[in-house]
Amino acid sequence: MTTMGTQAPDLVAVKRRQQRTWTSGDYAAVGTRIAPMAERLVEAADLLAGSRVLDVATGSGNAALAAARCDCEVTGIDYVPELLEHGRARAAAERLPVEFLEGDAENLPFPDASFDAVLSVLGVMFTADQERGAAELLRACRPGGVIALANWTPSGFVGEMLRTVGGHVPPPAGVRSPTLWGTRERLEELLGDGVSKLTATPREFVLRFRSPEEFLAFFRANYGPVHQAFAALDEAGRERLGDDLVALARGHDRAPGPSVAMPSEYLEVIAIRR
Repeated sequence: MTTMGTQAPDLVAVKRRQQRTWTSGDYAAVGTRIAPMAERLVEAADLLAGSRVLDVATGSGNAALAAARCDCEVTGIDYVPELLEHGRARAAAERLPVEFLEGDAENLPFPDASFDAVLSVLGVMFTADQERGAAELLRACRPGGVIALANWTPSGFVGEMLRTVGGHVPPPAGVRSPTLWGTRERLEELLGDGVSKLTATPREFVLRFRSPEEFLAFFRANYGPVHQAFAALDEAGRERLGDDLVALARGHDRAPGPSVAMPSEYLEVIAIRR
């Protein structure tokens, strides 16, 4: 989605922009649709009842709630207060004892080795400083513990959608694409000697809508990066972006018809902390 420039980006400014992006729209509506990804990741992580679990960039709490259903002691952390409120409401409705805290994935407010498992579903991949985000995952996880991630890949449908959006509203110069977290090569760079084992398995999640236009309307209203891109464009630019996203949905639809079903690849990552 981006290439590295010669000048280092202002990561503090990038983080502020990202926080505004995820506050816009209604990511909780998106989170509801993709909840099965978190359930699948928690199963892959094979969490033990009673484990201390941290869900980083929890959003509205998909992975945190999935871990709590395994009778784990769970904390979810995010820097968007509105999403944390959604998570608290969901936990209360399901009678699950999850603690939701406001905080930054690049500066986790916990001592070293505080958790038996550290999870993130489509969250830590969007950190402005990827190296710092990865270092915090490692720091918070105890030796022998599990780090479990689900990250969109560059070549999957959502990866292409983000690239399409970036073609209309370019991201800050010099910032690495978040979808690099969806490649084994980048994960090995980020986690490196901090893990003794890393398993990366391509998975698919199918996004389903009644029409390509409904897909566009949903993501434009709710998904921060798309919502903000439309807000930044003039009327002609919005029309062009909308046309490109509708065409992208049609091109990925696996069963052409009135409705659309777009398989979107993501990488399921299970790593063991050294």
